[in-house]
Amino acid sequence: MIAHLTGTLIQKHVQRLIVDVAGVGYDVQVPLSTFYAVGDTGARVLLHIHTHVREDALQLFGFVTPAELTLFERLIGISGIGPKVALAVLSGIEPGDLVRAIRQSDVARLTKIPGVGKKTAERVIVELKDRLPKLAGDDAVEPPVEGDDVRADVLSALANLGYQRAAAEKAIDRVLQGPAGPHDFEPLLRDVLKKLAG
Repeated sequence: MIAHLTGTLIQKHVQRLIVDVAGVGYDVQVPLSTFYAVGDTGARVLLHIHTHVREDALQLFGFVTPAELTLFERLIGISGIGPKVALAVLSGIEPGDLVRAIRQSDVARLTKIPGVGKKTAERVIVELKDRLPKLAGDDAVEPPVEGDDVRADVLSALANLGYQRAAAEKAIDRVLQGPAGPHDFEPLLRDVLKKLAG
């Protein structure tokens, strides 16, 4: 799993960057906020990466802040919301504003984001209202608690394998509550799959 990339920006397109890392060009999809923040071609960039694995593709999604990465992973964990919609959400609203809109059940604010209808906005609020990072100041979002990133990665992997979110979350919680539950991605995924199979 690629967690971050540090390299030289060699191509820049709307919501898509090519980053050269030691002679290898990585194609990274990004929200508009990251697109505008990285600077011009030739700039040195550091992107926090979500690696999205499907049967027919391996995609990289990049963000300049850990807050945006966390929100992206929360969004794609919702049934019916894929990476494309999650990028649209993060392109249409600042992370702090998104957290506030969800906490305040502000459907009207969320539906102003291009590509987000009323049903999607309501689903985002229901699923995430009690699962968002706390605000740190007006604009930023605090880093997730330890283990949150791994949990989100495992949830994403299980969703890609076709498991229902509720069942996956229960299995993850059971494994993590066990004695010395694993916190690395691969052992946690392996143990959760055993729980789901049993």
